[in-house]
Amino acid sequence: MSDMEQGYHFNVMRRAIESIDAGDEAKSLEDLAGEMGMSPAHFQRLFTKWAGVSPKRFQQYLTLGHAKALLHDHFTTLDTSNAVGLSGSGRLHDLFLRWEAMSPGEFARKGAGLVIYWGWFPSPFGLSLVMGTEKGICGIGFAAEVGEAEAMQDLTSRWPEAAFVEAPERLRPWVESAYAGKAGAEGKTPLHMIGSPLQIKVWEALMRIPSGEVTTYSEIARAIGKPAAVRAVGTAVGRNPVSWLIPCHRAMRKSGGLGGYHWGLPVKRALLAYETAQAEAG
Repeated sequence: MSDMEQGYHFNVMRRAIESIDAGDEAKSLEDLAGEMGMSPAHFQRLFTKWAGVSPKRFQQYLTLGHAKALLHDHFTTLDTSNAVGLSGSGRLHDLFLRWEAMSPGEFARKGAGLVIYWGWFPSPFGLSLVMGTEKGICGIGFAAEVGEAEAMQDLTSRWPEAAFVEAPERLRPWVESAYAGKAGAEGKTPLHMIGSPLQIKVWEALMRIPSGEVTTYSEIARAIGKPAAVRAVGTAVGRNPVSWLIPCHRAMRKSGGLGGYHWGLPVKRALLAYETAQAEAG
């Protein structure tokens, strides 16, 4: 699917999701297609191409109860997730990402001496702002809910002393391989994680959660050796600068509540529903 198709498809999907949310009951294919100004057959084809499943099936994944179902049926214990993460076509993060973390001293300098390149790119979840250093992608933000200006301000404020240079072509190969879920021509998609030592530990734990599965904030805290630091872990999850690739959307509360999401809960629900659909389709 081309970049333009991805962006167009998500805009249609977002309108459909809003319509689904507005109703008290599941909507028929005909009703949804009519609201999108499409024939049922065309809407079905477009939706299935984006999600991998039918609109009817996807509605089940969008319900608030789906988070509890995921915790019951697809909960990951991080001690064993490395082995699990290497099996199956949907387990993409361990397969195509490589990462390097900044030293604590570099992080403390707030980006001083660092050049960060940026550009806007279509993604399966709408327009995304991608940033990267010479070593790899260091930031991804989604603008669908928060807007372009806020997404830009949010990411640039994390490294206030860095020099920011607009250079989408420099980032494009990494972005294309990342969103395709496969290694690019030069090997695995590189990430350059810029955060405090605690944040880095939390983000590394997040990358051990296989696609289509979820975990809890308390499980992450236990896995990094700080079982009492659930609140701090939750804050670190929320400060993840590389959305989607470092999958903070897969962390939720033990109760089955979604918790927060930095780029808006509708995006988190779409991410989880999309991954569930992809896992089922695969």
